[in-house]
Amino acid sequence: MQGRLKGAQTGHSLLSRKRDALTTRFRGILRKVDEAKRRMGRVMQLASFSLAEVTYAAGGDIAYLVQEQAKNATFKVKAKQENVSGVMLPAFDAVREGSTDFNLTGLGRGGQQIQKAREVYAKALETLVELASLQTAFTILDEVIRTTNRRVNAIEHVIIPKLDNTIKYIISELDEMDREEFFRLKKVQGKKKRDAEARDALKRQQEAEGTLPAPVEDTETEAEHALDLLAEKDADVIF
Repeated sequence: MQGRLKGAQTGHSLLSRKRDALTTRFRGILRKVDEAKRRMGRVMQLASFSLAEVTYAAGGDIAYLVQEQAKNATFKVKAKQENVSGVMLPAFDAVREGSTDFNLTGLGRGGQQIQKAREVYAKALETLVELASLQTAFTILDEVIRTTNRRVNAIEHVIIPKLDNTIKYIISELDEMDREEFFRLKKVQGKKKRDAEARDALKRQQEAEGTLPAPVEDTETEAEHALDLLAEKDADVIF
């Protein structure tokens, strides 16, 4: 039970450290999420204005022209994992690959506005990927911290007190058994001492009165003694 108690205390200490590390990371991610959301609002506002400018300068069919000329994706997202106190957190990175497929779009009019809108929307996508990565880590950490808190509270308020009470009960029972054994030995020693004193007193009294009985000679022969030993039956041994 003491070994189990020590293991529970060690587990409580490790889980507490894990909870503290996750909470520190959780608060940092929370600050980053707030900053990313504010930045996302500003970037999307600029992107909406840029799209309105492009629509005014190049006409309403600019979106159709861009979709027709775009063959391959130049903006990709790569996923990776980060280990935080044994918890694997996904992280997303925005990667630009290749060249723009619609460099000639808006050559007639509005070309500068189209390029500006493209850059603004690219920044918006990067911010969106960053926000998605932070939100995913935020959700996972929130659930893991709740689970860890439940485990820490269970060990601290249920398991450790239960083991403590069990150990105290066992120690009290062992102490009571020791006291009972000591008391029994004292009683046995006292009885032996009283019996010895009574025999000595009787012997002295008989010596004083001259009535001390003579010693009885043992007339049993060795053969009879051997027969008696053979006739005795040993008790059954139970395993």
